[in-house]
Amino acid sequence: MGNKVLITGADGFIGSHLTEALVRAGHQVKAFVLYNSFNSWGWLDHCAADVRGHFEVFAGDIRDPHGVRTAMTDCDAVLHLAALIAIPYSYHSPDTYVDTNVKGTLNVLQAARALDVVKVIHTSTSEVYGTARTVPITEDHPLQGQSPYSASKIGADQIALSFYLSFGTPVTVLRPFNTYGPRQSARAVIPTIITQIANGQRRLQLGALRPTRDFNYVADTVAGFLAALDTDRGTGEVINLGSNFEISIGDTVRAIAEVMGADIKIHTDEQRLRPDKSEVERLWADNTKAGDLLGWQPRYAGLDGFRRGLAETVDWFTDPANLARYKADQYNL
Repeated sequence: MGNKVLITGADGFIGSHLTEALVRAGHQVKAFVLYNSFNSWGWLDHCAADVRGHFEVFAGDIRDPHGVRTAMTDCDAVLHLAALIAIPYSYHSPDTYVDTNVKGTLNVLQAARALDVVKVIHTSTSEVYGTARTVPITEDHPLQGQSPYSASKIGADQIALSFYLSFGTPVTVLRPFNTYGPRQSARAVIPTIITQIANGQRRLQLGALRPTRDFNYVADTVAGFLAALDTDRGTGEVINLGSNFEISIGDTVRAIAEVMGADIKIHTDEQRLRPDKSEVERLWADNTKAGDLLGWQPRYAGLDGFRRGLAETVDWFTDPANLARYKADQYNL
């Protein structure tokens, strides 16, 4: 379904991997990237050789409704990933999160409705659940906006679902848990750990170690989007994409150090700590619904799968050309 696909946020971490997968699956792909004066396509400037030149690029801004509608014209489906996602920066500049995440999503939905797009896949986040009240977390878990970022994503999710309920817009909400892998920003914990170790640091600067996360390797997340694109069974639904495996940040640090053969110590950097009531202490996905509706199962599940995903991630980050793109000696807000 949806031979010509618009993907917003195509220049980002997950978006660039998804763009590659869509091209390889035979779709006509229009990659919506954030306009900038450098004519940078983000990670698409470094996409795989077999994909390069096989997708169209549209430079614009998700906050501009005219640009969004222009980009979506003649597309059968839209995969909406464009968002501001850094939690610490949302404490600093919450207004821009509302503009980008809520209003940007509204722009996508308005254009999709006007143009009769046959499928809209909206990207949520596990952060909307806040600290788990029950585990594993099903899609019926209460939503808790514990940061301006998560509050903006709750708003975006609800706008998306309201268009399905009000206008019949064919919306699916995918809710990935803690995606990691090659190309991820150093604002996330796994790249922060890897890049510090790879640059020779053995006294790592980190935030809280006690919270748990359900890490999902990027290839699994991408497979979830492709599965949702290929079926109508997810229409009107919210669907978790998670590994159904919980691990603490502290144990994650130790697993990475083991993969990299490094003897490390950890220093708590106060600026990396969230406010106490804002920290999400526990995330652990129930992925039953994704299996039932999409036929999706993570290939990097459990501790063994997590270690395999970490090894592939470490291999990419420790390539000198890739590592040079990161500033491991600075805190990435």
